[in-house]
Amino acid sequence: MVPMEAKVIRTEEQYHRYLEEVQSLMALGGALDANQCDRLELLTVLLEAYENTKFPVEAPDPIDAILFRMEEKGLKRADLVPYFGTSSRVSEVLGRKRPLTVQMIRALSLGLGLSADTLIGLATMESTERKGEIDWSKFPIREMAKRGWLESLATKSKTAVEDVVKSFIADAGLQFGAASFRRTLAGEANSPTTQYALYAWLARVIQKARAKKSTLGVFDKSILSAGFLRELAQLSWSDRGPLLAVEYLEKHGIAVVIEPHLKGTLLDGAALNDIDGTPIVGITLRHDRLDNFWFTLLHEVAHLWKHVGTDEAFLDDLDTSSEDRREAEANRLAKEAFIPRMLWKRSDAFIAPSKESIDKLSRELKIHPSVIAGRLRRETGNYRVFGDLIGLNQVRSMFSLTSGEVEV
Repeated sequence: MVPMEAKVIRTEEQYHRYLEEVQSLMALGGALDANQCDRLELLTVLLEAYENTKFPVEAPDPIDAILFRMEEKGLKRADLVPYFGTSSRVSEVLGRKRPLTVQMIRALSLGLGLSADTLIGLATMESTERKGEIDWSKFPIREMAKRGWLESLATKSKTAVEDVVKSFIADAGLQFGAASFRRTLAGEANSPTTQYALYAWLARVIQKARAKKSTLGVFDKSILSAGFLRELAQLSWSDRGPLLAVEYLEKHGIAVVIEPHLKGTLLDGAALNDIDGTPIVGITLRHDRLDNFWFTLLHEVAHLWKHVGTDEAFLDDLDTSSEDRREAEANRLAKEAFIPRMLWKRSDAFIAPSKESIDKLSRELKIHPSVIAGRLRRETGNYRVFGDLIGLNQVRSMFSLTSGEVEV
């Protein structure tokens, strides 16, 4: 009997018919002739294509993949510290409270033999982008509504809720279309699992910045320089420094928005330009500390100076080290603005850290001692020292934010 011509599978009946034929051919084993081998290969390709369309296999969840490999190799959480840096980060990542960073992905891929695509969740992202789809249900709609970002949703249908979210995003100029969102997110705070929440937060920051435009000075990018950053850094010397810094930046045409981060996002700050070119700095005050506020602020202004373009926004988690040269440059410029590198290495605060040496250097440089204490803690990795100097719980109150408004 001559087999019928093989065609693209359109129906369930055709699928089962080809499946039976494949099983019959495979039963022949080594007795297959050349034509039968070709037929088997063709039918297998057609069956696989139909199954991929009809029964798509979802990409494995990165955390589930790590947990499976731990069980397979008999590993404990302590065994993952070399890949994550600290035991607390191991707990946060496995508890889905912290996204994987590029460094973690590279270390896990090499150390545990896990595919980088699996750890990034790349297959799922690329599939969505190819289809030009945005999954509106992934936006943190309840939290957005609770914060008053969206109109009342109680009586709206699912479609109507989607339209409200679309309007919210579009109003901020974050256009979307066949290529998904048209503004690229850079920085260590961005991850596949937090992307929708970050876009929502970014839209809110843009909207609040636009409400300030009538009070902003005229922006001239040529003012951005090492000297400008230095002047900004020395405002930390004042007890009202954070408020003076916002006033200083807005006088020079840079909108500063304080907006708490959304749940699940590890976000300290952002830098971007609005569609009309207005520079915007967003600050979350995720950590209510003066040292964090000042370093985040100067880091984002450095991004405005050196890196921000028309279609890119930098969203930063400054607790995470980065190999991105732009992040490294923003860190260097912020550090230099506060304490020039050569002076830092020769200072008593660096050589023999103490409250007295920190106070002495802060007076010499006219910067707040919290900045020096914070730098020492970060560079030594010892966060148990100088906790009384970092300005804990001294920032949110200046901006009329309560601890309940910012999830720590």
